[in-house]
Amino acid sequence: MTDPLPGGAIAEETGASRFQIRIETGGTTILADEPVAAGGLGSGPTPYELLCSALAACTTMTLRLYATQKGWPVGAIRTQVGHRRETGVTPPDLFTRRIAIDGDLDAEQRARLIEIADRCPVHRTLTGGARVETQASAATPPCEPAVTHMADMEALIAVGRGSFDFTEH
Repeated sequence: MTDPLPGGAIAEETGASRFQIRIETGGTTILADEPVAAGGLGSGPTPYELLCSALAACTTMTLRLYATQKGWPVGAIRTQVGHRRETGVTPPDLFTRRIAIDGDLDAEQRARLIEIADRCPVHRTLTGGARVETQASAATPPCEPAVTHMADMEALIAVGRGSFDFTEH
């Protein structure tokens, strides 16, 4: 399958239910939906679950890249991300991330990996804020190339090879 919008996503109703959406992105098709309890079919992740998935995936990829570049003995990396809203707090959205790293690492290496997690590109996008520009149009929106995420992760190791400087504290 050819990606119709490289570096972006297209979502369109399937007609199967009120909320089921077909998403084309990254050369693949996935479904998004709402749970049955919310009036959906439960046939795919909710938009917030997709957002949690993006943070979990980016964190895991970034940690793997960093550990590999450092030559550290890291086995499996597992990142879990949850989302909730807290009233009376600004911003109200809270993403809680839990990272399990297998491997014979010392305390300093583990601490550095947790520090690097806070520098993954999706984490920076969420915490730095983003702008959304909306237009009524069928025209294809501009997108960064799909390889931009990899370049951003690589910037952890070699500053200047991506759109962020991850070495700054």
